[in-house]
Amino acid sequence: MVSRYAPRQQRVVHSSVNACLAPVCSLHLSAVTTVEGIGSVARKLHPVQERIARAHGSQCGFCTPGMVMSMYALLRNNPCPDMSHLEDAFQGNLCRCTGYRPILEGYKSFTTVTHTHTHTHTHTHTGYRPILEGYNVGFSFVSAPQSVPLFQPSEFEPFDPTQEVIYPPELMLAPAPPGPPPGPLRFQGERVEWLQPSTLEQLLVLKEHHPQAKVVVGNTEVGIEVKFKNMLYPVILAPAFIPELQEIQHTPQGIVFGAACSLTCVGEELKRAVATSPAHQTQVFQAVLEQLRWFAGLQIRNVAALGGNIMTASPISDLNPVLQATGCTLTLASTGLSACLSACLSVCLSVCLSFVSAFKQSPRREDDISIVTTAMNVTFTPGTSVVKELKLSYGGMGPTTVLAETTAMTSPSSLWGEELLEVACSSLAEEMTLDPSAPGGMVTYRRTLTLSLFYKFYLTVLQKLAAEVRPLIPYGRPIQLADVPEGQRREDVVGRPIMHLSALQQATGEAVYVDDIPLYQNELYVALVTSSRAHARILSIDSSEAQLMPGVEACLFADDVPGSNITGPAFLDETVLAQDTVTCVGHIMGVVVADTQLHAQRAARAVKVSYQDLSPLILTIQEAIAAQSFYQPIRTLQRGNLEEGFQLADHILEGEVHMGGQEHFYLETHVTLAVPGEDGEMELFVSTQSTAKTQSLVALALGVPASRVVVRVKRMGGGFGGKESRSTLLSTVVALSAQRLRRPVRCQLDRDQDMVATGGRHPFYARYKVGFQKSGKVLALDVSYYGNAGNSMDLSLSIMERALFHMENSYSIPHIRGRGFLCKTHLPSNTAFRGFGGPQGMLVTESWMSDVALELGLPAEKVRRVNLYQQGELTPYGQVLDRLTLDRCWDQCLQRSQYHQRREALDQYNSQNRWTKRGLAIIPTKFGISFTALFLNQAGALVHIYTDGSVLLTHGGTEMGQGLHTKMVQVASRVLGVASSQIHVSETSTSTVPNTSPTAASASSDLNGAAVKNACEVLRKRLDPYRTQNPKGSWEDWVKAAYFNRVNLSANGFYKTPDLGYDFETNSGRPFNYFSYGVACSEVEVDCLTGSHKNLHTTIVMDVGNSLNPAIDIGQVEGGFLQGVGLFTLEELRYSPQGALLTQGPGTYKIPAFGDIPSQLVVSLLRDAPNDKAVYSSKAVGEPPLFLAASVLLALKDAVVGARLEAGLSGPCRLDSPATPERVRLACQDRFTALVGPPPTRGQWVRVSGFSGLGSVGSVGSVG
Repeated sequence: MVSRYAPRQQRVVHSSVNACLAPVCSLHLSAVTTVEGIGSVARKLHPVQERIARAHGSQCGFCTPGMVMSMYALLRNNPCPDMSHLEDAFQGNLCRCTGYRPILEGYKSFTTVTHTHTHTHTHTHTGYRPILEGYNVGFSFVSAPQSVPLFQPSEFEPFDPTQEVIYPPELMLAPAPPGPPPGPLRFQGERVEWLQPSTLEQLLVLKEHHPQAKVVVGNTEVGIEVKFKNMLYPVILAPAFIPELQEIQHTPQGIVFGAACSLTCVGEELKRAVATSPAHQTQVFQAVLEQLRWFAGLQIRNVAALGGNIMTASPISDLNPVLQATGCTLTLASTGLSACLSACLSVCLSVCLSFVSAFKQSPRREDDISIVTTAMNVTFTPGTSVVKELKLSYGGMGPTTVLAETTAMTSPSSLWGEELLEVACSSLAEEMTLDPSAPGGMVTYRRTLTLSLFYKFYLTVLQKLAAEVRPLIPYGRPIQLADVPEGQRREDVVGRPIMHLSALQQATGEAVYVDDIPLYQNELYVALVTSSRAHARILSIDSSEAQLMPGVEACLFADDVPGSNITGPAFLDETVLAQDTVTCVGHIMGVVVADTQLHAQRAARAVKVSYQDLSPLILTIQEAIAAQSFYQPIRTLQRGNLEEGFQLADHILEGEVHMGGQEHFYLETHVTLAVPGEDGEMELFVSTQSTAKTQSLVALALGVPASRVVVRVKRMGGGFGGKESRSTLLSTVVALSAQRLRRPVRCQLDRDQDMVATGGRHPFYARYKVGFQKSGKVLALDVSYYGNAGNSMDLSLSIMERALFHMENSYSIPHIRGRGFLCKTHLPSNTAFRGFGGPQGMLVTESWMSDVALELGLPAEKVRRVNLYQQGELTPYGQVLDRLTLDRCWDQCLQRSQYHQRREALDQYNSQNRWTKRGLAIIPTKFGISFTALFLNQAGALVHIYTDGSVLLTHGGTEMGQGLHTKMVQVASRVLGVASSQIHVSETSTSTVPNTSPTAASASSDLNGAAVKNACEVLRKRLDPYRTQNPKGSWEDWVKAAYFNRVNLSANGFYKTPDLGYDFETNSGRPFNYFSYGVACSEVEVDCLTGSHKNLHTTIVMDVGNSLNPAIDIGQVEGGFLQGVGLFTLEELRYSPQGALLTQGPGTYKIPAFGDIPSQLVVSLLRDAPNDKAVYSSKAVGEPPLFLAASVLLALKDAVVGARLEAGLSGPCRLDSPATPERVRLACQDRFTALVGPPPTRGQWVRVSGFSGLGSVGSVGSVG
């Protein structure tokens, strides 16, 4: 938080800012407060820190300090905020773990909203709808014995705004002394000079002397260019403290803003004007405010300057179209020679009979760059509806903001009616054209938006109504209840909502991640040298220039690897450092080792590589199919008789579907610190899910035994499968550098390089043929899956196998065959991701299931219900389904979601609305729990009891936010009968528990929990005689007695899952220990003109057995669901035709934000469903909930079907994943899409499937 005294407002203004974009020089006369400065575990927590932790709003914890400081800055400015203030405060914050709900629940306690603490759906005076109707954690809405809340707001420390740290008085700006103003403030860096003038005259003189200098206020543009585009600006001019550029003046024509006014300041001033001026005069102000509301995040708006936003002339500027369409005036200041700068902007008042609207279409509603943005201004002849003047300004339709001048000329003297609409739309279709290779792609969608957004403006003006805006962040009850069995001891914490063990440290910034480890003496930093070509021969590598640069110690390449340069997590088909050829953009060819990160990265960019491109270049699944570029083996899973099944079918349907990839976007990128020791030893601090695999591959590369390598993991800032195998790419080269130079070496990848060099979720393409009866019962399915594996096998074979294991999802299909093809392409190797192939397999099923319903004209929920598995039925791989709870989950979800009432209301809504449609879908999931590789289903644990009674617990699992350590402590606490506060988990290390399986497959609580239980039972048995001898003694008494009697107080635990094993060749065996089940119902509302949608409602019923920790399990359900919302509706990876990733970072790759939470989210954990296959009757919960987000995609498809019916189109249709606004809009075909025409066949970027994702599903024919 940056605090400054604002002379104009005569108060201190506190602003949350992005530290990575705030130059130290810009903080002159500012007070800086970090998360460590407001409270700590050792001293005292601030209420902001305490509430996010105790409300279970911190999982991996990497985003938590940012959440804390955004909320803290809000409270410093406004001690009594309402929910709308929370909307603004968190627009720039992202979380990949929690699903956001618990963060809001904790911080809602600071707002002025009052709550009704009951189980009923309640409304509050602010008009927001609750996010939850209530959790049903293990019981119905009837009082249960020993019910306890997930957290108690009444136990929070009270918030007293008078006790905050005061602003340093010495930073108050004193009145300027008489005489000439002081000269510019100057800071000189290694390569950059920072000049801060105090007057406009000084600024103009400096600009004249340094014509190439950049003028910087917020650094939101230059900071990005320097960091990610490698730009160097030797001179920076910083005019933030020039009074004339900070002034705000009200004039008869409008408001004049100084060019250095922040966008937050502009917004606050316009809001005051709107509140105090006649409505007809403030339409321009309101249009600017509408755009500012969705302009980046609050942290950016707090520093970004109005003048800077104008002068960057971005082609997708949010504000410039409004300023252009409404005739705002930009005033320039000049020396009369070469220096010319923006000084102020006059935002004009609107006049009577003038209507102004602004629209922005982006992939994500909040904190996202525009696809197309527009402002439209129409003025009428007094007393008539005859157009006097029309101005249409668009961003995203050219290299700069574009005025539709030809269309505007056709409108004067026309009546505002259907004829004008037809003429204007035809004119816009001709005028607003784009080349197929235009930057940004989506050419057809963007052209369609120009027409659709004009039509929205047309309707707005016609009806004289402002657009209805839905509150961004809904909220719900602050209390969710959990129960434990009657009679359970209060000290027994199993089944209770215990707070994440590290939550308090994460909220205070005291939690240590790898890059928080203090620098070692003589430590060095590694930067990667990566390929810029996707498929090429390396002709030469010239590092001579890099070796001469400041701070560089060494440049290492393939010949410098002392051990084996061949590596790979499952198949040895990769290299530590590329040799001879590169097979993807981002392929690691070498490393530069230097004294600092900046020097290492600068030198790495100086390494010159000569290539010879090779053919073929294969990027997409379609290209791989054409070239028959597949890895072996090709898996087949079959049961029944396909020919017989199709003969018995009344109907046969064939089609195809594509599901795009997904970036893990863990908040903590890949990071390794390697410390060399004696005799070939190497100690590694790594953010990895697989300590044993890291150990073995590092040892292989270094040419030493695995026993010389120790891998330590304290915690990760998220993983989601992305750190199961691909973390070894970095760990091996960092260890190599440390061994070669005999000094500690560190590297943490920047976000863009992390995304380029490591893969994500496998894109899938499937072709299917399904046979079914008139009743909807499916008899036969033949499906072929094609997965884009990338340039190596990695874990792709196991991922494809799991996709085949889930090809029927939750449905009984007597005759079935699935085949899996792994496409060998020139992309970075794709890898494990939450769900591990299961979501891909199941989405294909749900896609054709919805089309079967459409083909038959039957309700989709009835077709799904008639095909659901029943108790005792066999899966395609011959496993008997026992303890099946699918039907219970299904029925409860129907009832809790009020599905049938929603369907009736939805049908009525759709019949009354042409351009918005609602959709509804309910889908099940059945997820198999176990590693499909048999040998991985094992775990170890090591437990020490010390003489003071404290317990040190170590196990083979790693903590990445999922609460594994917390659950393990709960298990140990129950077995040992000791308070959980006496048990400590320090870290995961290969020196304590060897040969561990990756923390993956949702099985870690099952495996490690059983191993911990085993070890603790051994210790408990050793202590039992002393309990018997001294029944009234304490835990400490028994431990000391055992110690003095020379009893071993340390024990190993071990567990292997019994009765597992499957053979693809014979299709026999038992691949899974058990199944987790769940059902979700979602309702959406689609804007058919833009393709945007609102997530209105989701009900989830999840079977997690007897939950070990309902707070953690609920967090996993919600977090997995929202990550799935990103997968199925938002997140899209784009590549250039040359194989370069274009979506590198949060600016272009969008994960769900706070505004993507459903307006109503109801999560229930199924009651009375114990699971005898896992520790304390629990079930796995990490991966299974993710697929339930496909209910949102299927609801979107349901809405699209409704829109297509209005256009006279019926029957099955295809809507691929992710169902982005572009895909949804183009699927809702209408007269506007017809004017624009079909998409171009090839543009500036490609989807890695190579398929369009639009079109119809064909019915082969009816039989009998």
